Amino acid sequence: MNNEAKIAYFSMEIGFSNNIPTYSGGLGVLAGDTLKSAADLKIPIIAITLISKKGYFRQDIDNNGRQIEYPVDWDPSKFMSRLPKKVEVKVEGRNVYIQAWCYKVKSITGGEVDVLYLDTDLAENTKEDREITAQLYGGDDCYRLKQEVVLGIGGVRMLHALGFHIKKFHMNEGHASLLTLELLLTHKKDVESVWDEKWIWDIDTVKDLCVFTTHTPIEAGHDHFSHELAKKVIGEIVPFELLKKLGGEYQLNMTLLALNLSKYVNGVAKKHGEVSKTLFPGYEINAITNGVHSFTWTCESFKQLYNKYIAGWANEPELFVRAEIIPDEELWKAHLRAKNELFDYIKKSSGIELSQEVVTIGFARRFTSYKRADLIFSNLEQLIKISEKGKFQIVYAGKAHPKDTPGKDIIKRVIDLSKTINDKVKVVFLKDYNMEMALNLVSGVDVWLNTPLRPREASGTSGMKAAHNGVINFSILDGWWIEGHIEGITGWSIGPKPSESALINTDDMKDAEDLYNKLENVIIPMFYNDRNQWIKIMKNSISKIAYYFNSHRMMRRYVTEAYLR
Repeated sequence: MNNEAKIAYFSMEIGFSNNIPTYSGGLGVLAGDTLKSAADLKIPIIAITLISKKGYFRQDIDNNGRQIEYPVDWDPSKFMSRLPKKVEVKVEGRNVYIQAWCYKVKSITGGEVDVLYLDTDLAENTKEDREITAQLYGGDDCYRLKQEVVLGIGGVRMLHALGFHIKKFHMNEGHASLLTLELLLTHKKDVESVWDEKWIWDIDTVKDLCVFTTHTPIEAGHDHFSHELAKKVIGEIVPFELLKKLGGEYQLNMTLLALNLSKYVNGVAKKHGEVSKTLFPGYEINAITNGVHSFTWTCESFKQLYNKYIAGWANEPELFVRAEIIPDEELWKAHLRAKNELFDYIKKSSGIELSQEVVTIGFARRFTSYKRADLIFSNLEQLIKISEKGKFQIVYAGKAHPKDTPGKDIIKRVIDLSKTINDKVKVVFLKDYNMEMALNLVSGVDVWLNTPLRPREASGTSGMKAAHNGVINFSILDGWWIEGHIEGITGWSIGPKPSESALINTDDMKDAEDLYNKLENVIIPMFYNDRNQWIKIMKNSISKIAYYFNSHRMMRRYVTEAYLR
């Protein structure tokens, strides 16, 4: 397409909007924010992902509080154009043909980023192979590995077929790490060696080309495949002994493969960098803390407010340090407008009417055990006693992976408990969490709650989005919040200071007690009795959090620390 050297950004999922449902949650939305900032800042990036024609899934909740999943039907041709080139990869010894759709991320600055969505739904493929790019994170290990072949190996081949000159290959999580094998193939050296091999593998050149961002501190979160399955699906794209040396002696570990073939590796928060070094000792792992795209994650009433008092904020989020100049009454009015929009949405979608006068807590994210969505319900008797001193209400949203039974159980538990205490504390669960709903939530509640098991939250970004709208964070000290938290200034912590760098067991009841204590003695009294102090913390959320925890700052760091190395 053109000869300008580009960064190729590979991500299994990318989230831009509800209309393009090729994301499941934080990783995909972060990828979308990354590319929006790249367009704003005119960074020469091209992105590669999968088309996921059936999306992740549409969530419904049955009468028993159980999650039900339905496929999403969407038409890529309404949002992107199909490119003429096709490439092929070997899967289980068969040729699988891949086409690409191109979506353009356009910025008002004039910057533009192309996103290639890889698609195997072609007449040349078998019925089974046409489904490889259908369901995001669907199927079994075999299905997942086939997807990773298409993303990593097929993605590199598509870039070459389209004539792109790539300076660096950035793997956003290990799903794309098979691209390193394709690069080994394309950079092998023909030599006469004493072992009579036809070539040697130029590992150093491949390492110079690769950047790897790991997103999970949990062993189970890293993709593993048996060597038997790898042989069956991938074949010997490189000698199998070499694959074992690079990707793991006993099984193919996609994170290990990326670590061994990347010159620059980073975690997504300072604490996550430390935890990752413990998980993978001997590797140099840096840290670039995540950020969110300021313009995307600021609600309409706050956009108007910032346009009035902080001109240029959207492309220079560091200007948020000036939030102090916004008059208190205008800030509060903007917040009430956002709160009103959320409550209107809740009434329309669930029929439940919430009061604008009552302090409202929001919790919305992927439902999985370590996120502890039900921690606030640890002691119902105590929770009800707190509500009798000062009313509060809670809004929940989030999906559990279709195969995550414990995650689904937590959704059911939250819904069941909400019915138990509904006459004392109103609790709403909004089904089918998506990006549009997320913006309503992070801007319309008063307090943003996050209760993960330390140190399992790699970064977290929803709290950063809340801060962009003056919503105050109340969170376990983990991930990004360790860096963003100043007690009583930018929000409130839950539980002890983070001292561990390995996955230890933490005490749920101690964390719950601290949550109850601060809710009862600090948060509720301040909301009702000291509005000036509350607004001061809202302003601090903007000036001390949003100014730094944005994807413009993040991308500038990737350029200087990872891409230009």
